[in-house]
Amino acid sequence: MLLEIRDGSVSQGGVPILTHFDFFVRGTEKIAVVGRNGAGKTTLLDAILGKLPLEVNEKNPASHYQKSRRFTMGFLSQSAVENPEETVEQYALRRALRQAGEGDLYDKARYDFELRFARAFTGFGFPLTDRTKPLGAFSGGEQTKISLIGLLLEAPDLLVLDEPTNHLDLSSVQWLEEDLRNYPGAVIAVSHDRYFIDQFADVVCEVSGGKVARYAGGYTAYREEKTKLLARQKKSYEQQQEELERLNRLIVQFRNKPRKAAFARSRETLIRRMELLPKPEPDDAVIHTEEIVPARPGARWVAACKDLVFGYDKPLATFTFRLRRGQKIGILGPNGTGKTALVRTIAGLLPPLKGELRIGEHVDLAFLDQFSARITSEETVIDYFHNAFPALTMKEVRQILAGYLFYGDDMGKKVGSLSGGEKMRLCLAKILQTKPNFLILDEPTNNMDIPAKETLESIFRQYRGTILFVSHDRYFLSRVADALLIFDPKAPGISYYPSDYAHYAARQERVLSGLAPDLARSAENQALIETLRAVPKKETGMLRQIPEEEQAFDWRFFLLEEKLHGAEETFSRDCEVLETVPETEEAWAEALQKEEPLLSQREQDRDAWTEGLLAWYDIYLEREAYRAAKAGHDLTQI
Repeated sequence: MLLEIRDGSVSQGGVPILTHFDFFVRGTEKIAVVGRNGAGKTTLLDAILGKLPLEVNEKNPASHYQKSRRFTMGFLSQSAVENPEETVEQYALRRALRQAGEGDLYDKARYDFELRFARAFTGFGFPLTDRTKPLGAFSGGEQTKISLIGLLLEAPDLLVLDEPTNHLDLSSVQWLEEDLRNYPGAVIAVSHDRYFIDQFADVVCEVSGGKVARYAGGYTAYREEKTKLLARQKKSYEQQQEELERLNRLIVQFRNKPRKAAFARSRETLIRRMELLPKPEPDDAVIHTEEIVPARPGARWVAACKDLVFGYDKPLATFTFRLRRGQKIGILGPNGTGKTALVRTIAGLLPPLKGELRIGEHVDLAFLDQFSARITSEETVIDYFHNAFPALTMKEVRQILAGYLFYGDDMGKKVGSLSGGEKMRLCLAKILQTKPNFLILDEPTNNMDIPAKETLESIFRQYRGTILFVSHDRYFLSRVADALLIFDPKAPGISYYPSDYAHYAARQERVLSGLAPDLARSAENQALIETLRAVPKKETGMLRQIPEEEQAFDWRFFLLEEKLHGAEETFSRDCEVLETVPETEEAWAEALQKEEPLLSQREQDRDAWTEGLLAWYDIYLEREAYRAAKAGHDLTQI
């Protein structure tokens, strides 16, 4: 056990923040700390680091704060660098060799440092040529990255991080995920990035109501277990309340009857001895389970672009694509690649520079971005919403707003005083109440905490219209999008991927490892496929439209069969060469000399062919599992 807190409490200014909580770290555990803003996550970190005094319960002999004897902790400081003239390399070397001593320039410690430093420095997006620059030449955000690099190189037994993914781009976050997974010590990290938590954590600690609850697994496992726990607690509480109500009815019924008075008193005794269960706290997120249906379905093809050139002062990209009714497509890519310009062009807020853009008939389009949420109204939340929809009763208004996490006092707040995330939720509630059939969203979850994001995810999953949205939140993309448009400056054009982000990320790992072909294809090719799917049966002989998943399986088979054909031909040629019978003694001698490398080459080619066949069989099994699931459930066909 590296660290253990039993029955501890923390107060600030006489106000209790955490009360009688337990927390511990074992071995090399990777722990994520989650909770609403203000719940006490940073307070917990300060107590672990010894920055805040921990109150132990003197009445409880087991209450204590205990650390292992040989134990080092490291914390990412947000303060300015101590020596701005020190170069990055000097700073990192000083941190890395702090425990081992400076050593000789060519000793093993220095060699290990060079490898680890180069990997970390480039992993966070710095070119190696910047290693000789002074720390003062970097921005504040870059200095924070360098401090994190120094901390990782120092490698304390326990690494404590507060929102480590802030100000990191996607590639840096992915690098950090892998590094923390393989970190030789324990890690405690506070984070709102749910996908990041899923990738590195094997324990989640939730701070809520002054307590710390521990769950095994990453974020997804934690949410599933918490949902089940809340359901069990609610059921037990309701059963106990029903039993109490039944007992009280019996007491009232028989209290004044001489022959039954003893029975009534026994029921009263039973109630007094009963351990009353507390009423379960409701889940912070509101999970919508009812379908959100647009006022009218709209055209089958919501939007169509052909050679659409979009941008601001200059062209950013050319785009050809067809968006089908009911699709939910997420757009991802680095900043500055044109994602916002594309959605603003399709929404009609930015004129196309060239090419064609058509919006389908009866398409009711609604656009939401950060500018949409800049409301300065002096009205209260409830009046602002009610004035927009005067036909609704006040009860209906309260019910609708509660579905977007506005409760009690929240409804009396002035709209202009709301936070950015609260304004975004209010705007979304107003938009969806008009029942559009096409939503275009630009970073809808910015400035939102986890419960708000989960609420929006459930809303968009239940929405039966079409969604085109930009997001950097990988978990949100995985939960909402059924396909992706990928802006990659290293690849030509805009790519289309026929599945969610989790599938895309797992596939990319296999692609980079050479274990699978890439399923991404150009948006223009996807538009062609969609056009072919839409041709009437009498013109194509097609019996039905191909669902998106079936289309993906066909595409994977097509890519793999090309490789399989080449591997089979290569293996066959190897066999033909080895089976050729030499006609002379000189040829025999030469053949024997070449036989060993030829046999080795044949084995390699056979293995490549076998791997391709196994990959083909894996895809076949996936497709059959999908078809079986589809046959067993009523899946909606678009």
